[in-house]
Amino acid sequence: MRQYLEYFFEDFKYDKSDAKYFLEVYDIIASDKDAIGFLQEALMLYNNNIKCDYNKILEYCGRIAQKIKIHEFTIELLMFFCLSKRLSEVYTERGIDREIFYNSMLDLKYKLEECKLVKGIRGSFVAFWFIGFFDLTRFALGRLQFEVVEFKRNYEKDGCKLFPESKVLNMHIPRTGIPLDKESCIESYRQAEQFFKEELGDNCVFVCDSWLLYPEHKRLLPESSNIRRFMEQFDIIDHGIFRENRELWRFFDTNEQNPYRLPTDTSLRRIYVDYLKKGGRVGWGYGVICDYKKL
Repeated sequence: MRQYLEYFFEDFKYDKSDAKYFLEVYDIIASDKDAIGFLQEALMLYNNNIKCDYNKILEYCGRIAQKIKIHEFTIELLMFFCLSKRLSEVYTERGIDREIFYNSMLDLKYKLEECKLVKGIRGSFVAFWFIGFFDLTRFALGRLQFEVVEFKRNYEKDGCKLFPESKVLNMHIPRTGIPLDKESCIESYRQAEQFFKEELGDNCVFVCDSWLLYPEHKRLLPESSNIRRFMEQFDIIDHGIFRENRELWRFFDTNEQNPYRLPTDTSLRRIYVDYLKKGGRVGWGYGVICDYKKL
């Protein structure tokens, strides 16, 4: 497994200090009889069935963390690094394009960077999120990530009619550092339409539930903003406020809640700090795209 991890970190171009740290943690686990036993049990669970009990895997992570006195966030991310070995084999067995595997596994790297910024820890504080990639229900296709879900509501507009049981493609926007421009989004929609065609047929409807779609952004952000341009792709049919502004970390890289102590080093952050000082709240929106080819 150590050899595979070395290959993985090199292939995905991890920072050398991060790779070195995780390899050292793996060595500590490997030198402890109980810790390596827990790791092997978790790997066996996944190797036997990718639709396994992931709560059990995360429980093993907790046991390892407690045994070797290293933060659980670190162990959880390391666990998914290890599980990716079997996932890579599954992609090959099922004939899924290797580029999709590569793009999907980049999410581990994105979440590592978030955890370093927000928590100051090499690891992930959202390990549960990886499950969708590892049980083959979520895939990264171009700039965006997609999974099939039920719509769970009624909708009718411009000839597009959806019901609670309608299957739609739920999308996620990973923090890649790459601009969220319209062209890359449309290319992702095209890839997703082709990838899920067997399951969804020709009626591919996209939905998104995100802070990016909060309607207040139309007032706050300039027309040139990529966030506003992304919002304009959707018919936003629902929105709300996050309790205690809990999603602030997504664009401030900190758990700080006081607007007078938040960073103002980007235009978005400056706009939001001013907004928060005036009593503004962080919210979300839920949108639908029925025909991306008309965008």
